[in-house]
Amino acid sequence: MIKGGFTLPGESGYEKLTLDLAERWGADVIRDSDGTELSSELLDSRYNIYSTICPVREHNPWINENELTRQQTFLCTSPKTSQGDSLEIRLLDDFFEDQFKINDTPDAMKYWQVYDRTTGNLMPDDSWSFKPDSGVVKIKTKPLRQYTVSFLAWRIWEEISMYNHVTNKWDKEHLMQLNPYRPEALEYLKDWMKRWCEDNPQTNVVRFTSLFYNFVWIWGSSELNRNLFTDWASYDFTVCPEALDDFAKEYGYTLTAENFVRGGRYFATHRIPDKAKTDWMDFIGRFVRSAGRELVDVVHAAGKQAYVFYDDNWVGLEPYNGHFEKFGFDGVVKCVFSGYEVRMCAGVPVKTHEIRFHPYLFPVGLGGAPTFSAGGKPHEDAMAYWINVRRALLREKIERCGLGGYLSLTKDFPEFLETMDNILDEFRIISKLHDKGAPLTLKPRVAILNAWGKLRTWTLSGHFHETPDHLLIHVLESLSGLPFDVDFISFDDIANGVPENIDVIINAGAEGDAWSGGAFWDDIDIVDNLTKWVHEGGVFLGIGEPSAFDDGHKYHRLLRMAHVLGVDIDNGDYARHGRWAFGIAGEPGLIPEGVEILCNHKLILTDGTARVLSAQNGVATITSHEFGKGVGIYCAGFLHTPQSPRLLLNLILFATKESQLPECLTDDALVEAAYYPGLNKLALINNSGLARMASCTVGGIKQSVELTPFELKVLDL
Repeated sequence: MIKGGFTLPGESGYEKLTLDLAERWGADVIRDSDGTELSSELLDSRYNIYSTICPVREHNPWINENELTRQQTFLCTSPKTSQGDSLEIRLLDDFFEDQFKINDTPDAMKYWQVYDRTTGNLMPDDSWSFKPDSGVVKIKTKPLRQYTVSFLAWRIWEEISMYNHVTNKWDKEHLMQLNPYRPEALEYLKDWMKRWCEDNPQTNVVRFTSLFYNFVWIWGSSELNRNLFTDWASYDFTVCPEALDDFAKEYGYTLTAENFVRGGRYFATHRIPDKAKTDWMDFIGRFVRSAGRELVDVVHAAGKQAYVFYDDNWVGLEPYNGHFEKFGFDGVVKCVFSGYEVRMCAGVPVKTHEIRFHPYLFPVGLGGAPTFSAGGKPHEDAMAYWINVRRALLREKIERCGLGGYLSLTKDFPEFLETMDNILDEFRIISKLHDKGAPLTLKPRVAILNAWGKLRTWTLSGHFHETPDHLLIHVLESLSGLPFDVDFISFDDIANGVPENIDVIINAGAEGDAWSGGAFWDDIDIVDNLTKWVHEGGVFLGIGEPSAFDDGHKYHRLLRMAHVLGVDIDNGDYARHGRWAFGIAGEPGLIPEGVEILCNHKLILTDGTARVLSAQNGVATITSHEFGKGVGIYCAGFLHTPQSPRLLLNLILFATKESQLPECLTDDALVEAAYYPGLNKLALINNSGLARMASCTVGGIKQSVELTPFELKVLDL
């Protein structure tokens, strides 16, 4: 067994278990996890020590003496209907009372807003009043209209601690979070960081559990709707009156509560960002980088390395914004459920990349189902996640891996221990395959076009299970293990023409969302540039409702690239119009067996020139349309399954006129391969629970390989 490159969670009181598993799994690092401590026996062992810190947490005594340094957010009450000429709204009725407290200081209340949601009008300040003793806003109203109140609230329980506390039924103090935007809080934090480094001499790596501001996670008062709103890419929890005031001075306009709450819908990342949102992100991002660098410098001055955990309080740390290196981090840690999360981690500009496997060592998982408790099958969970993750690891190098949580929970689950034996062996084998260069990639260079571009490289706004309704997440997951170089581009990136090195552009999403592009398609230069690019030989692959823009009928088609795709979507305008008849132009092997092609029953052919490659119940699901020297490919939907990566690969190769199966690809959709020229090795993985026989040609020589269920096999060629 190859050893090293593995971080094991330790736990006081379970020293023997910790050290035994460290030896069994070849760990070189022991870490603490949230809610655990490392004893002197573990700290003084021969292993390197990672210490987990959340800089803004665990400062309750100081925060209680400096209450204005607590973090805040805007909240919006649910709409209430007035029965007469006045209405009282209790502000916290909708929200988890342990998470929030009303901020009614004068600096905060100038940002409060009351709206008549029936008309959409902002109510004048003299039409409402606040009763501090009862937490109620009284509004002068018109009967049977709906009203909301948007207000600033203190966050009095740090959300990750809150989740861990509730999940594990901890009987501990509720931890708050301080706001380093307040100068006194940042000075305190820097002094604390210096003392912490001095008090923890055994620590080799300070593992920042991200930095300052958590992703938004608003809990409701009812257990029937506890998760009111969550978005891993949101900046809602970064607001405070001081920052809002400074923003207005710098940018020349004032943000309001409505810029954040949007009538109670909030500003999810799936919505197209407006100027106010991007300006605020830029403003807060600069502060996070400046303050974060000061803490990293303290760690380095103490002779320790600084890693950052890329989840939880990560706002302002986007690794693909062109500024991440300014933090000075030595490594990044990313929890992974899926392949696209591996790809996101692998490209971060740091020396060391570490992924944390799932399941987390907690009694229940994120969805509330048992893991390390009665009825749980953590070995099955671990293997399911590993199959997703492994595909992407073949494409990009990750140096380290680890686990997190309560190690003591594993002792009653021997099958999990055995599964981890296999996973760690395979991880190390795959990681070393990259030692002499990257695997072979195929010629078509692929770009994902959306409103965010590089900022959302290999991500949307959360884990796969949190965003399954968005087409693009399924596309990214399938794409993460395919042998293509992939770029992420925004509409600004093609405003002056498509970059020369791009062969295929994928636009996947729903009408009006950030992934399809919405109002960006109102820019005629975008349409002209893409049209010219396809006409000269490019491939535009649209999935779902690509290029959709409802313009009030200014344009002839809903899909702005309908002329390239040869299809459009009928939202009712063509209800009494005829439909083009078509036959199926079969392409053998294009659609792998077992792939589910989602059907959009609103799809219509524009002029009958598109080739229909697949159809359901008389509606086309996959089409191809020659356009000049290029082609438009349309796919009605996409659902990630073990077979779907081969469908995506086939569509790309078909569109780029690859008539033969390229070298280094197998003839089995459930078996994937990667060839490493520097080592002259071929790695094959079986993504199914059945034995498979697959063939793959490398250097003109055909390799036929038999694989057991889920097997990884590496051939020396």
